[in-house]
Amino acid sequence: MKKLAIISAGFTAIAALGITGGCSGDPETALPPVTPHAMFERLPYTAEAPPDNPMTDEKIELGHKLYFEPKLSRSGIISCNTCHVVGAAGVDHRAIAIGEGARLGRRNSPTVFDSAFLKMQFWDGRAETLEEQAKLPIQAHEEMDLTPEEAVTRLSRTGYMPYFKKAFPDEDKPLTFENIAKAIATFERTLISRNAPFDQYLDGQYDALNEKELAGMILFQNGCIICHQGPLLGGDRIMPFDALGGDDRGVGELTGNPADDYHFRVSPLRNVALTYPYMHDGSVETLEEAVDLMAETQLHRVYSDEEREQVTAFLRALTGKFPEIIHPLLPRDRHR
Repeated sequence: MKKLAIISAGFTAIAALGITGGCSGDPETALPPVTPHAMFERLPYTAEAPPDNPMTDEKIELGHKLYFEPKLSRSGIISCNTCHVVGAAGVDHRAIAIGEGARLGRRNSPTVFDSAFLKMQFWDGRAETLEEQAKLPIQAHEEMDLTPEEAVTRLSRTGYMPYFKKAFPDEDKPLTFENIAKAIATFERTLISRNAPFDQYLDGQYDALNEKELAGMILFQNGCIICHQGPLLGGDRIMPFDALGGDDRGVGELTGNPADDYHFRVSPLRNVALTYPYMHDGSVETLEEAVDLMAETQLHRVYSDEEREQVTAFLRALTGKFPEIIHPLLPRDRHR
């Protein structure tokens, strides 16, 4: 692609960083005004299910109900949706989530949207799959605080057995804790945000991003992309991050290895404009503050006001369209 020194007055100072010539006419031959980095990927429209947990309509329906089911918490008040609100970009907008008995956890609740594409779950990457992830909050003392046996008993007494039989028709005992997790994970694989302006741009719709967003993409590609890449722009690796201090040692608490202290999963950036507050402890309130913090601590540079506006404009262009998720009708056995 032929580099242009200048494509507009607004891009004069940054043209040399990656702006290429655009052209009108046939969209198949048009050149993008800024060449997307090779490590960018379009977000897929669907998520692939593991061989041992294929997606079916019946399993999605069951998982939808279980995601909103408060009986999976000891008090009967808290559900998955309490901390990962599907109507609020998949988060609760609290610095730290509040669980059973008003107990506080230690980390910010990450979004459930697009989590099907994560290479690892949780801030410390302790789970590889959604199935593994779904089991842990139900059992965590500070979150939902149930044993697997209690969860199964509660659902069997509430009227869930017919739904489990439909979702797992080949099993003699379909209502198990393992299948609870499988159903929730199956539903979560449908929670995909689609058609962000950034994806439209990757598809060749070059008017989907304006000049400020494109300038921000150039800045992003010249630093942030070292860690934030792939379809989620993050979420696929563990990196050191000790800028916040505190007693949360991240991966080091799992491994017991001091070399792993203050290592955390790189945050995915899809819909990041809507998933505030930021960082593993939820201590950063705004996107602008987060951009400044990461620039200073990870890139060792200070953005100008204009550069900050450009980067945050690009990050806002990562906001997709969310599926409409209604609160389901939950089974309730009136005889119990």
